[in-house]
Amino acid sequence: MESDTKPFVEIWTDGGCKPNPGPGGWAAILRMGAHEKELMGYDDDTTNNRMELTAAASALEALTKPCKVRLHTDSEYVKNGITRWHTGWVRKNWRNAAGDPVKNMDLWRRLLDVSAKHDVEWLWVRGHNGHPENERCDRLATRAREEGPK
Repeated sequence: MESDTKPFVEIWTDGGCKPNPGPGGWAAILRMGAHEKELMGYDDDTTNNRMELTAAASALEALTKPCKVRLHTDSEYVKNGITRWHTGWVRKNWRNAAGDPVKNMDLWRRLLDVSAKHDVEWLWVRGHNGHPENERCDRLATRAREEGPK
């Protein structure tokens, strides 16, 4: 019942770099009713996966109070990591199935911490497939990467 009183926010995220690894950009679109906000960021030495994680974490961190969130990502890495894999990583002291340390553990912890404050539904959308908000996020992330630090 409590989540019914929380504001509803729809979020789309994307991130990437060129080359991978290399300079990267991330972006998010947050929509609550008729209100929309765009977020973007840059890293000069990163990976696609780090930018995808940063986009999701940054979007959720931008919310000023607990919300009911529908978050769309075109990253199966983010979607599967947050909905399936992280419980095993935590149980194994942040080791993957092979026993190696989980890559991007700092960002996974950041994402888990911030997502715990919200009621998040994680949805995967196929990238570069004509979805308007996903395509827009891709353009914003590319712009952030190309423009670099401000």
